Amino acid sequence: MSASIKGADSVITAGGTGAVRGERMAELDISHDIDVVCEETTIASLGTHAPAEVTLDASGCTVLPGFVDCHTHLPFYGWRADEDMARLSGVRYETIHRQEGGIFRSKKLLEEATDQEIIDFGLYQAAAMLRAGTTTFETKSGYGLSVEAELRQLRLAARVTELVPQSVVSTCLAAHAVPPGYTEGQWTGEVAGSLIPQAAEQGLCSAVDIYVETIAFALEHAARLAETAKSLGLAMRIHADQLENGQSAAFAARWGFRSADHLNHTSLDAVDDLAASDTAAVLLPGATFTLRQNKKPPARDLIQAGAIVALGTDLNPGTSPLHSMPFVMALACRTYGLRPAEALVAATANSAYVLGLEDRVGRIAPGYRADLVIVDASFDHLVYRPDADLIGAVVCGGEFVYVRDDFKDRLSN
Repeated sequence: MSASIKGADSVITAGGTGAVRGERMAELDISHDIDVVCEETTIASLGTHAPAEVTLDASGCTVLPGFVDCHTHLPFYGWRADEDMARLSGVRYETIHRQEGGIFRSKKLLEEATDQEIIDFGLYQAAAMLRAGTTTFETKSGYGLSVEAELRQLRLAARVTELVPQSVVSTCLAAHAVPPGYTEGQWTGEVAGSLIPQAAEQGLCSAVDIYVETIAFALEHAARLAETAKSLGLAMRIHADQLENGQSAAFAARWGFRSADHLNHTSLDAVDDLAASDTAAVLLPGATFTLRQNKKPPARDLIQAGAIVALGTDLNPGTSPLHSMPFVMALACRTYGLRPAEALVAATANSAYVLGLEDRVGRIAPGYRADLVIVDASFDHLVYRPDADLIGAVVCGGEFVYVRDDFKDRLSN
């Protein structure tokens, strides 16, 4: 099957290949009055008046690459709105965690839900993400907190992957919290010795992640898991410096991790380490927004130093219940100081790099997967009006998987 997006006012994408650094993040490739032609699941060509079996009239619109959400905590089950109310009343996140709320609360909710309930809840989240233009996303474990429960969560993530049109990459975040009855070292040993090898053998993950904070794990545990991940050919990621400066970002850069995520308390000294490495700095402004954190990541320093900067929603039931990458882009511009062009690159090409998909998704170019977002406005409106329903249509793997009601008459066969 062939599909064409015809006559868009502009088609905007990151240029080149691979991750984008420094000043290049503000240099977008912009074409006007061209068609994007998709054959089967890939982009075949960019040109004019190309015939196709299905065509969408994109006049007056902007065509962007499908957004890549490189950090979510799907699948989970249930929300934790009461905890948000408590935080808004002055209770600290760490206090809720130590009272067996937070991650432990989500563990209980996941444990009590049936497989089908979790799958249905995950499909609901994925559909909401799709309507906001996300065509690739990450899933994580981390709410199981036992070997079998973590494997269950990864298997359910794989089941969700089979049922959604998006591309999905899965990560094993078993070192998310310390299960009752374990020390940090004991649980790390079980994760490294039993869980990760089983998950890798069953093809349930392509990366390993760890949460390093005083309420969770330490850098020595990250080192142990990194050695296991490397031996199994898995990428290594880390939740770094979210609540305090634990030197996690610098550690990740020096150890060659794929990404260091959050970075609210990352020091300027660590910026140079990240810039000199291939470790991506994944910024998650949704969590900063939800937790009302005054401390922000050194985003402009990271970009100016030449680090690989990416964005994600951090979609989770406790600290970032957000589905929309355009909203995250708007937050990144307004709270972290990114420019709109930089935010687009961070939400597409660079997020694809984090997931190891930089040669397949995140750009509009021949040979890339045909993932496209048709915005019913010029690009500058995307972060200017973050609560507006500007997504007119979404193409995922060469198919029109979402078309807004008032856009349906733009389609022709």
